[in-house]
Amino acid sequence: MMIYLGRVLGGLCVGLLTLTLPVYLSETVQPEIRGILGLLPTTFGNAGILLCFLVGSNVNWWVLGYVGAIVPLIFTAMMCFVPETPRWYISKDRAEDARSALQWLRGSFNDVEFELEAIQINYEMSSQTTSTVLDVFSRRHVRPFLLSMGLMLIQQLSGINAVIFYTVDIFEMSGSSISGHVSTIIVGVVNLLATFVANAVIDKVGRKVLLYISSGLMVVSLVSLGSFFAVQAKAENVAADHVDAEWWASTMESLSWLPLVSFMVYVIAFSLGWGPIPWLFMGEALPAKVRGPAASMVTTLNWTCTFVITKTFPGLVLKLGPSIVFFMFSVIMIVGTFYAVFLVPETKGKMLEEIEEELSGRKDRPIPGRKISTVSGLNMK
Repeated sequence: MMIYLGRVLGGLCVGLLTLTLPVYLSETVQPEIRGILGLLPTTFGNAGILLCFLVGSNVNWWVLGYVGAIVPLIFTAMMCFVPETPRWYISKDRAEDARSALQWLRGSFNDVEFELEAIQINYEMSSQTTSTVLDVFSRRHVRPFLLSMGLMLIQQLSGINAVIFYTVDIFEMSGSSISGHVSTIIVGVVNLLATFVANAVIDKVGRKVLLYISSGLMVVSLVSLGSFFAVQAKAENVAADHVDAEWWASTMESLSWLPLVSFMVYVIAFSLGWGPIPWLFMGEALPAKVRGPAASMVTTLNWTCTFVITKTFPGLVLKLGPSIVFFMFSVIMIVGTFYAVFLVPETKGKMLEEIEEELSGRKDRPIPGRKISTVSGLNMK
């Protein structure tokens, strides 16, 4: 019961953090660096995964629990010195607190008046009527909400959490000559490094380009994994019938490198695009008026899919075989490619107010500073 209670509390708190962190970052970070800083939760998340792989392969699981408890303690202490977001202060009619928070975030030598005015005007336009949960589904707000839901759905149906949670089992199932724990650590390292690459280029190439690259590489790696397990199943059947068993055994030995390489490409591709961008997009695109309830529903969908995929993956492997399961994931990512190409807008370098105007179709109010080339470190149009 103590283990269950700990897992429930941990899961509840992780759910709250994955909801609030993207929103907080999107509301406080300048547009030209919002991509880089918006990926930090994913970067640190991947660092945590690697830490678990490294520590967990050498100690008892309860020692890993103590190690994991250190990070939230540090996080809580540091958050005591961080202000609320200026947009939240504006929503509570605390304009001076909003100015102080924005000045703290931008630095004492930067002029924040234009940015503060844009936030105030956007809030006044959005708050002319009382906000309810049903407003999420209004004509003005439903498009960014559905786009965020779609991104989260594809992210989880790509099978990433099944791959992460069952990495050791999958490598043992593949018959790889490399230890499952060693392979897992290798996957964790490339996962973290790929996130740093995404951090470096996301504000240069944009969100959509990274989604294209991510989708293509994930499809290739999933098809490779599916093909490997299909060949493995064929080799096992042939060996049972004693037909060309030696040739098939030699073939499988020559392909022993494929699972690890495919896994590395898969996690690199995921960390470049489909891992961080749905969370970043959620914080950027959801309208201010419904950002709280909409983000809650999007986050709920993400963790619900995580639970379903994680719990059903072993059963699917037993029922259908690993090759079919990985081919299914590849088909989902092909759908995700078309979704990114035709439906997801580019948000690089835009203020939250501009993104909201574009997605809602609202053209009835100016955004201050559009003709100002540089204000408070912002490149405004």
